[in-house]
Amino acid sequence: MPPEIRGQKRFPPDDPREWLNRARSNLARAKEGEKVAGVYLEDLCFDAQQAAEKAIKALLIDRQIEFPYIHDLAELVELVEKSGQEVPDSVREAARITRYAVVARYPGALDPVMYDDYDEAIVIAETVVRWAEGIIEPGT
Repeated sequence: MPPEIRGQKRFPPDDPREWLNRARSNLARAKEGEKVAGVYLEDLCFDAQQAAEKAIKALLIDRQIEFPYIHDLAELVELVEKSGQEVPDSVREAARITRYAVVARYPGALDPVMYDDYDEAIVIAETVVRWAEGIIEPGT
């Protein structure tokens, strides 16, 4: 059995629960990083995007659907929909934070992220993670 790290039970890498753990980890960093001096909002939005991406991929693993290692959240959501899983509009909003996956990580590639953008990224990421948790880990 894989070890427990900082109170988080580890699972094998092909277990959707491990992907949810990683999504929750990214979400926690995205939310708490704002309190750390010197951290760019762009970097926190990257973590928010990663939380949503890993949550969607957890659902794809749960459904035994192969997926490409891409960051395009709209394309990943489309794979979920093709599996027959209903996707709420609030989860489709994840496409809006795809831009933080790559472009926002480099200086000058995107306008600086403002607090409204950051807040939106957090809300979207939380929505996607909670949605995936409700499907993969109902009742927890």
